Amino acid sequence: MSEGRFAEIAGALLLGGASERMGSDKAVLEVAGEAAARRTARLLASLFEEVLLVGGEPTEGTPGRRVADPAGPRCALRGLVGALEAARAPRVLVVATDLPGLTADLLLALVALPEADVVVPRTSGGGLEPLCALYRRESVLPLARARLGAGELALHGLIGALAATTLAGGTLAAFDPDGAALANANTPEDWARARARLEGAARR
Repeated sequence: MSEGRFAEIAGALLLGGASERMGSDKAVLEVAGEAAARRTARLLASLFEEVLLVGGEPTEGTPGRRVADPAGPRCALRGLVGALEAARAPRVLVVATDLPGLTADLLLALVALPEADVVVPRTSGGGLEPLCALYRRESVLPLARARLGAGELALHGLIGALAATTLAGGTLAAFDPDGAALANANTPEDWARARARLEGAARR
């Protein structure tokens, strides 16, 4: 670590999602008075020396190095490949823009677990969360590239082919007791609930 931040792990924020259910770019939606992408990028920058902004258009003032999506169909796997290709650090913590409740405690819990090809949360209701997960660049990138080229785009399929450590059960609940940190906000109604929850917490 350097200056309180990790140098051997990069943080990557995926900005290139289609946002079909939202109807607008989730990266620019405001949560607690701030664009979602900038809020999450600032969280990553507080923990990791290297921050990557993959695909999409970050709003002004979003910390991090911009990275274009690689060639291929528009999907989360393409963003993951772009993040792993661009990172200088050997491990990359990849997060999506649609997790407005994400916390430093949860990310640090992933970092603290035993190393594996991927360290990933497993929720009781939603299963694996591959877009809030820590990937080992050397072992994951070749397989992710191959699956992208073959059109095998599901991230759960990729994780199934890797050695994984999971953050689950009571250990996950200790860092995300109400499930808010890993609650995907994919619709306007989801974002309204997330915004109300975060703004209410800020007033307490």
